[in-house]
Amino acid sequence: MSYEDTIKIMLSQGLIKKQKVDFSHIEALLLRAQKDVVAARANLEIDEEVTYTYAYLAMLRCGRAIVFIKGFRSVDGNSIKQLSNYLEKYWEKNLRVLLKSLIACVGNEINLLMIPLFLFQKIEAKNALIVAQNFIKIVQEIIKKENPQLGLRL
Repeated sequence: MSYEDTIKIMLSQGLIKKQKVDFSHIEALLLRAQKDVVAARANLEIDEEVTYTYAYLAMLRCGRAIVFIKGFRSVDGNSIKQLSNYLEKYWEKNLRVLLKSLIACVGNEINLLMIPLFLFQKIEAKNALIVAQNFIKIVQEIIKKENPQLGLRL
């Protein structure tokens, strides 16, 4: 299924809706994602769960920025699922590895919320941090291509 077909289906099912592109919101999401990565890195030696959670949030914010730049937003309560469906169709094949990492983070985030003593290993947290950093770089490149005039302070 093509990107256009996916958008039509998601719009018709009320999963996403059109939204005016506001680059100040996109920039704010990217700046917040960078702060999330800084917080994740600072907590790696203290609390793996915090590192993992902030890395996940950074990726989620970047994904939302991509959806926003194309003039859409999620409207249902399951924005992470719709985000992953949208990004899977939008992103080039070589970028889907990062998307799969985001989806894997969602799975661990659900475990974290549902299983009282779910423990993150330091390697999981470290890997999530690396993926988040790469995610931000790629999304910044995409955003700059979409609007070269945007003076991202990134």
